[in-house]
Amino acid sequence: MEMTPGHQVVWLPIRGGTCLFGDRQRRVAVPDLEWTATPVTWAQARQGSSALPLTGLAHEEAVRLAAELGGRLPRSSEWEWAAAGPDRRLYPWGDEEPGPVRANLRGGAGRLTVVGTYPDGATPTGLLDMGGTCWEWTSSPTIGDGYVIRGGSYNSLPLYARCTFLNAAPAELGSPGIGVRVVRAA
Repeated sequence: MEMTPGHQVVWLPIRGGTCLFGDRQRRVAVPDLEWTATPVTWAQARQGSSALPLTGLAHEEAVRLAAELGGRLPRSSEWEWAAAGPDRRLYPWGDEEPGPVRANLRGGAGRLTVVGTYPDGATPTGLLDMGGTCWEWTSSPTIGDGYVIRGGSYNSLPLYARCTFLNAAPAELGSPGIGVRVVRAA
């Protein structure tokens, strides 16, 4: 049986550099890392056979899952670096607006879709679903008891898929629109 991208964890190397982080372009050093090519799926987490992103985890559960897979959650600046690249793309795929072939955003499928469904939305380094489908937890805390989430979801406006856009969620929130992407040392 051939395994689809949603059934085995695929790690992609992303070279580090200096991220001009956020709209203020604060310089942040980012190390070389390996990234899961997609948000982690139910099958990759050994919690079923589905190639849909595993969502509904509170932050602590996402941290635990990342450790079980041999990594950790990315920092917000690392996420932005992987999505935007050194050329600071507007969206993970480039500067073109999302459209229905690049990302699962509001007005699209209206639900989670199998990882890798939007190959035209891949980053030049091959990361899939960085914009749309599901938000992704990061390890960057916010004021209060929350953490930064990145990437937008199937119910997000196109603006939310921009590489510099960040949002926050309470740590205890287990949302059907928030998933997990894992990084590890290269």
